[in-house]
Amino acid sequence: MQRATQIAQIFSLISFGCYGAGCLLSKRMVGEFERYRMPSVRVLTGCLQMAASAGLALGFYNRPVALAASGGLAVMMFVAVVVRFKIQDSWVAALPALGFCLLNLFIFLQNY
Repeated sequence: MQRATQIAQIFSLISFGCYGAGCLLSKRMVGEFERYRMPSVRVLTGCLQMAASAGLALGFYNRPVALAASGGLAVMMFVAVVVRFKIQDSWVAALPALGFCLLNLFIFLQNY
């Protein structure tokens, strides 16, 4: 695996591990998911992000797991971009989700 892919995978697994834990534990995230008009999916989102983070870690040893985790995160972040525009957030507010979508698409394609 190329060094750039490894660095991207490490960055993504740390980011989504932290964000997933935040979805489950942070009171601020309760408010964010209410603002997204999706409070019922906060716990599911956090669990899926933490599972995908673990999948990215396991993906260093098993490429199909890396494919599933990075592909799932790319789709999740694409949906996040759509949600941001649906609630009329700015492009600036949607940029992190778009960046993580592209990052995980890169990881996916490198493992394909």
